[in-house]
Amino acid sequence: MKENLRKLPSVDEILKSPEAKGWLAEHPRPYVLEAVRKAIDARRKAIVAGKKVKTTLSDMAPEIACTLAGMSAYSLRPVINATGIVVHTNLGRSALPLGALENILRIASGYSTLEYDTAKGKRGKRYSHIQRLLREVTGAEDGIVVNNNAAAVLLCLSAMAKGKEVLVSRGELVEIGGSFRVPEVMEQGGAILKEVGATNKTHLRDYEKAITLETALILKVHQSNYRMTGFTEDVSIEDLVKLGRERGIPVMYDLGSGSILDLAQHGIPGEPPVRKVVQSGADLVTFSGDKLLGGPQAGIIVGNKDAIERLTTHPLLRAIRIDKMTLAALEAVFLEYVDEEWATHNIPTLVMLLKKPEDVKKRAAKIAKVLKKDIKADITVIEDEAFAGGGSLPEFTLKTYCVSVKGAKRSSSQIEERLRKGEPPVIARIKEDALLLDARTIAEEEIEPLATCLKTAIEG
Repeated sequence: MKENLRKLPSVDEILKSPEAKGWLAEHPRPYVLEAVRKAIDARRKAIVAGKKVKTTLSDMAPEIACTLAGMSAYSLRPVINATGIVVHTNLGRSALPLGALENILRIASGYSTLEYDTAKGKRGKRYSHIQRLLREVTGAEDGIVVNNNAAAVLLCLSAMAKGKEVLVSRGELVEIGGSFRVPEVMEQGGAILKEVGATNKTHLRDYEKAITLETALILKVHQSNYRMTGFTEDVSIEDLVKLGRERGIPVMYDLGSGSILDLAQHGIPGEPPVRKVVQSGADLVTFSGDKLLGGPQAGIIVGNKDAIERLTTHPLLRAIRIDKMTLAALEAVFLEYVDEEWATHNIPTLVMLLKKPEDVKKRAAKIAKVLKKDIKADITVIEDEAFAGGGSLPEFTLKTYCVSVKGAKRSSSQIEERLRKGEPPVIARIKEDALLLDARTIAEEEIEPLATCLKTAIEG
């Protein structure tokens, strides 16, 4: 045992080796030291336990290299989304368009005019870069952007109704994701919740009766992540705006997902376009940037000038403002929406949502053809249903086509797990004992890597 322990190379010996020079060129020195020590310690413990181990550097080098690869690998990394869920919350929601990626790189790689007015030669305002596009695309008088839609709602409530009553239909007191609920957001904003109507039915007269001298805001919340059916009724935003004007009370509409396009024209009902809501006369309209809009995570607020001005002067805005990279991405995304034809062709979220079933079927057939070349399994194309995801379009399903994989030497659950733990990770789903790869969310350039990953998962 003592002889074997003496044969172990020291940390200094290994660090002077050619192998170590290569490791130090690719990895931080503290990581190299830790990986080397782990390899030596593991062998020392094995020797003391009476086990036979190889102690030469050539034997230890692969283990050290593997340890270093794991230590230096990024935790946040790309995946192949084969679930068919377009706006997948757990997988980063919307994929950004190429123009947004290019603009992020252009702005983030150096200095920029984030808060500098080149015309006046003095400090400028960061929201000025996006306000023109917000007005053009939504038809609103003005707008600003914060870091997500929950923050947008919080800011509006704090600025418009702190210490005052906010009227909300009982059927609209929703949970907006991550266990955050509208009443809790209102409480944090300092507003006093006043429920009106019943869970399934709220009438205009319910709002009229609830108004007092302490009422500061009427809030409508869109059912973006759920639907109530049956014996139900709610009040339109147009009627609420009319009531608000009569009583001198501002009206706010939280759209949640928020769609710039009129998706009903593309066969997807249930989502009011932002411009139409703005035209209704709502004083404030809030929606997300990273859901149906197809941009980065952001909370977008548009409305009339007076209401937006109250928000821009509120101290909370500083705490929830967006950074230059989000601003760069959002400006590029909204530029696509100036021409809706551009948006439907260039924004990945819209491309996937609006892709015709026959085109998805062609993609699935191509994937199946590539997979059949090298993989021994029962591989077929089947029809199925996909979802928008991200708390959007809760009742709407998308006709889709999947590549079904079964009959391999591993079970579907084993293949799914191995795909999920591979590099790159492939996130798929299982249905009726078959592994399904949904072609709606698999990009053309991902087909070959997907085939490699599946072959490894089944046979490797």
